[in-house]
Amino acid sequence: MRPAHPGRRGSLRTLWAALRAMLVATAVLGVGYPLLITAVGQSAFPGQANGSLVTDAQGAAVGSALLGQSFSEAHGAPLPQYFQPRPSAAGKGYDGAASGGSNLGPNNSTLVTRIDKTRAALAAFNGVDPSQLPPDALTSSASGLDPDISVAYALLQVDRVARARNLPPTSVRDLVEANVIPRDLGFLGEPRVNVLKLNLALDAVTR
Repeated sequence: MRPAHPGRRGSLRTLWAALRAMLVATAVLGVGYPLLITAVGQSAFPGQANGSLVTDAQGAAVGSALLGQSFSEAHGAPLPQYFQPRPSAAGKGYDGAASGGSNLGPNNSTLVTRIDKTRAALAAFNGVDPSQLPPDALTSSASGLDPDISVAYALLQVDRVARARNLPPTSVRDLVEANVIPRDLGFLGEPRVNVLKLNLALDAVTR
C-alpha cells in the first residue's frame, strides 16, 4: 500500500487546527463574552441594560430616557399642556425605525424654508417673539431622536404650559429647574432637560 502523501497529511492537520481555533473563538467570543457582558450589565446597570425605560405613576413603561417622542394629537398638532421636544427628521417624526437627520446643509433652500415656517409656528404657539427661539427649537438632531432640549427652550415654554394647565408660571418654572440635567462630569456638553421626564413630573403635579 502506498503511504499517504506527506503534503496531504500536513494540509489535513492545518485544516483541523484551523477548525478547532474557529470553534474555540466562536465559543469564547460568540457565546462566552456576550453572556459575560450581559451578566455584568444586568447586575451593575440594569436600567441602562434594559433600555433606560421610563415609567409613569402606575408603573407602566411610557418610553425611554434615551429616545425622544412627540407630544401631539392624533393629527400631529402639538399639545399645549406639554413641553415640546425639538423638531425631528426621523421618518414622520421621532420614528425609531427611521433614525436620521435631514442631511440638508445650512444654505439649502428647503431647510431654510422649513426653519422659517417652524419659527413662525412656534412663536405663535408659545406666544413669544420669533427672535427668542433658541436653535434647538428650530433644528432637528442628527439622529432625529434626541430626548433632551436646552434649558432655554424649556423655560421659553413655561408660560404656555402654565396657561394650558391653569398653573402659576412660577410653579412650572420651578419644575423645569428641578429637572435640569447638569453637564456630564461637570464640564462636558450643556445643561439640558429630558422632555419625557419633565412631562411626567408635570402630570404628577397636576393629577
